[in-house]
Amino acid sequence: MIDEVDQRMKAWVGRIATEAPVFLGVPDRDSLERGVCLYLLELGPAPATRTVTRGTLQFTVCYLVTVGADTPERAHRLLGDLVFAAMGDKELEVDLSPVPAALWAGLRSVPRPAFRLRVQVRKERPLAEVRCLSLVGSAPSPGPLLGRVVGPGDVPIRGAWVALPSLQLSTRTDAEGLFQFPSVSPMDSLGRLEVRARGEMLAVESEVLAAGATPLVIRMCVKED
Repeated sequence: MIDEVDQRMKAWVGRIATEAPVFLGVPDRDSLERGVCLYLLELGPAPATRTVTRGTLQFTVCYLVTVGADTPERAHRLLGDLVFAAMGDKELEVDLSPVPAALWAGLRSVPRPAFRLRVQVRKERPLAEVRCLSLVGSAPSPGPLLGRVVGPGDVPIRGAWVALPSLQLSTRTDAEGLFQFPSVSPMDSLGRLEVRARGEMLAVESEVLAAGATPLVIRMCVKED
């Protein structure tokens, strides 16, 4: 995942510093004298944002950016170009606070103008890992099949499609997530019950229905609206 960010940042620098080589790793003599160096300095937490869903995992990576060229003037101009370009990119965060002298000493380098660049790294948690089903209540006698479809936090899912394929019966849930089949055969002969909501499908086999209860509570871990 971080290696993909490395390549993205190298490409980003390459679009600005078209003639300068781009290095990854500890700033050494070559990178400090004739190119742009992206040194992965640290990992950190991602800032809180309302646009990220609960299924998103994220953190930030911080690069130390140094620039070298054949003359100080060219190096300074390129450094300014990179800072302004990063400031104009909503995916990047520029940190212009002074780089501690201890860091330069640890890198065995003479202190020089540089800045830190933070980039967010995100990964979506697979939905298949969080699907769940719960059947609650007491075992019923043959008759109507009642149930309710809910999502995370037991929030009702409206308009979920519920079907008994073997009986060619289907219906949709109401505003409270409720569904009903007025008259069905005993649970162990129904075949499976299928529920589809927000692009996800959950199948409840007949043996699960027979061992469970009615009304059914079917919990689906789907993406929130």
